[in-house]
Amino acid sequence: MPLQPHMQMISVDDHVVEHPTVWTDRLPAKYHDVSPRVITAEEELRARHAIFGEVVVGPGEQTWMYEDRLYPQLALNAVAGKDPKEWQDREPTRYDDIIPGCYDPAQRIRDMDLDGIQAMLMFPTFPRFAGTAFLQSNDKDLALLSVQAWNDYIFEEWADPYPGRFIPMSILPLWDVELCVAEVERMAARGVKAVSFPENPSPLGLPSWSSRGWNPLLEVLQAHDLPLCLHFGTSGQTLRPSPDCNDLVITATMGLNSMITFADLLFSPVFHEFPRLKFVLSEGGIGWLPYMLERAETAWQRHRWHAGANPEVNPRELWQRNMFGCFISDRAGIRQRHDIGVDKIMWECDYPHSDSDWPHARKVAEEALADVPDDEVHQIVELNARRVFNFPA
Repeated sequence: MPLQPHMQMISVDDHVVEHPTVWTDRLPAKYHDVSPRVITAEEELRARHAIFGEVVVGPGEQTWMYEDRLYPQLALNAVAGKDPKEWQDREPTRYDDIIPGCYDPAQRIRDMDLDGIQAMLMFPTFPRFAGTAFLQSNDKDLALLSVQAWNDYIFEEWADPYPGRFIPMSILPLWDVELCVAEVERMAARGVKAVSFPENPSPLGLPSWSSRGWNPLLEVLQAHDLPLCLHFGTSGQTLRPSPDCNDLVITATMGLNSMITFADLLFSPVFHEFPRLKFVLSEGGIGWLPYMLERAETAWQRHRWHAGANPEVNPRELWQRNMFGCFISDRAGIRQRHDIGVDKIMWECDYPHSDSDWPHARKVAEEALADVPDDEVHQIVELNARRVFNFPA
């Protein structure tokens, strides 16, 4: 009898669509003309020559503008509540196109209650899932203030007014590791529970996991017991086998990003130098983990003496100690949960994206977990998340 009433479902991967004045409400007035802001008026768009690639914002559409750049994906993939047959080639282009729970916390609570979800961990939309939009900033002082404004917004409008319902997560000023350290300290004092970070910093022009360039940040994260959430796609790269392949190829293989991150971290110095760190492979799925654990272990056993890896610690041990997997719908992973580790698995709703089963997420999870013993179900849907994110009931 999985998903009994006393089991409070916690989703560790959801998304917030920022309302239009998140930044203008919090930044000094001198930045209002360059801070992240929503533009609707067609004449203002024309006046700013607001063209993003070959996409010109159409009449009546809303879009984010930051400094002199246009970000036309107002509400990336926020299609919850719509029939898949109604999804269009383009993303939602107005707030009227999405359900209010995307940006209104009170409405989000109602949507969570409708589906029997107790708490959510939410990634950004406009700043991108790991805050990498601010790497493009011309004015890094403005960028730092913008990062801090998003972090304050999550507490002020979501976590603080609705205790126990939202797991507060922060983004970081990724261009400067010392600023990252300072922001972690600032948010840790406020009670943050997690940090969103790029799955692979190297393609973004940042230090790699093996470079030790992030060591000051990793040290402070370990000291505060704050997990890093590595959402797939946050490296800015997707694997496209051919220029003319169908977009479904990209959608179906996004988990490969998490597989690469998994291997990159296990064979880097990170977990040897920071043994208490916690890394969460957000939205990466879990069905591939038994194979990758076996493959990583085999590669290590045969090549560790000449490949530059740590020869003493089996990568499987590092997985068991330092990393966690997450799934939305993954029956293969559920069947192989003991090879993965029941204590290493957490559940995701992915509201309001197209992979989400909302408003039937609890029902779908119940069906998928029907043959799993109650104590294991409780770990997967609630207790592991409370432990990993230090989020008590």
